[in-house]
Amino acid sequence: MAKEVTKIIKLQIAAGQATPAPPVGTALGPAGVNIGEFVNQFNSQTKEMAGSIVPVVMTVYKDRTFSFIVKKPPASRLILKALGLEKGSQKAQSKVGKLTNQQLEDIAKEKMEDLNAPDTTAAKKIIAGTARSMGIDSEL
Repeated sequence: MAKEVTKIIKLQIAAGQATPAPPVGTALGPAGVNIGEFVNQFNSQTKEMAGSIVPVVMTVYKDRTFSFIVKKPPASRLILKALGLEKGSQKAQSKVGKLTNQQLEDIAKEKMEDLNAPDTTAAKKIIAGTARSMGIDSEL
């Protein structure tokens, strides 16, 4: 028999650096989850991705147990990392960088499992669209 789900919590946390302090504690406390247990599991599972912000989808069950899925970093973070930038443009009309076709392909391949795209070509278009909204041109 399947466990009854009481809550689904979505967070973005620095890989390998979760602490019981906010925002983690304030999101998990009301759900009745053992915060220390989550922090330990998350940090051990993401220590090889250190330095990245990773999305987490956590499912909390009625008996206060939980499971979570760690996803790939957001496309915008991967784009900024590839270009060595701190942030994108404040206005999409002013350009702050340009992605090469190879960079687009690398990001698309890394992010593929989280994207709603049938192949790499479609994934590259999604990544290029994200880059465009950040004021970054691409060779697509």
